[in-house]
Amino acid sequence: MPRVVVHVMPKPEILDPQGKAVAGALPRLGFEGVASVRQGKRFELEIDGEVTDAVLAELREAAETLLSNPVIEDVVAIEVA
Repeated sequence: MPRVVVHVMPKPEILDPQGKAVAGALPRLGFEGVASVRQGKRFELEIDGEVTDAVLAELREAAETLLSNPVIEDVVAIEVA
C-alpha cells in the first residue's frame, strides 16, 4: 500500500515556543552548533490504489484544509514515501 507523507510547519512569522525550547535544550545536552529549531507536524497517509497527480492534488487540498491550520501553518511538502 503506497504511503504519502505530508509535512506542515508554522509560518515563518509565527512564534514557535516548542522549537525555541528544543533549541535551548540542545546546548545543555552537549549538542552545539544549532542556530535555531522550528517544530512542525508530519502525517503519514496510506493510500488505496495508485498515487496519481489527481490523488496528490486531493491530498494537498485535504492537508491545507484539515491537517494544517492555514492561519498559522504552511503545508511545506507532500511526498510519496
